Amino acid sequence: MSDKDNKGSMTVAEAGRKGGETVRNERGREFYETIGRKGGATVKAERGRSFYEEIGRKGGETVKAERGAKFYEEIGKKGGDRVKATRGPNFYEEIGRKGGQKVKKLIEEGKRAARAAMATAETAAGPETASSAPAAPAAPVAPVPTEGQEPQRE
Repeated sequence: MSDKDNKGSMTVAEAGRKGGETVRNERGREFYETIGRKGGATVKAERGRSFYEEIGRKGGETVKAERGAKFYEEIGKKGGDRVKATRGPNFYEEIGRKGGQKVKKLIEEGKRAARAAMATAETAAGPETASSAPAAPAAPVAPVPTEGQEPQRE
């Protein structure tokens, strides 16, 4: 039988697969990456970032409904094991340390900003207001009873 005799016997899926393989072989993987990026940029420009957030949320809800929350636990563990195998156990120590340093830096920046805001507020209120106002007396604090002790009554 010749190829002409088999015409029409291929399904749409088979034809698409065959065409995709031909393009991949001729143009390479980078071609698909490039057109995917272009398509994504076009959709983002037309529909905005919220579109991706919405379809991501819907997709996540669908997967959770179909496979359950346990599925996410399993794939998270698999991913963590894969990272540990490729990057080593010290990787997690390193990123934990970097994360801790980042948090420390953010806290320090927050404290500096709060001090600057207080200084600005004091300057705006005037020096007499800030220094002449008496401090409020501290409220008495009752000691916390330890196990087996009766609470103190005032």
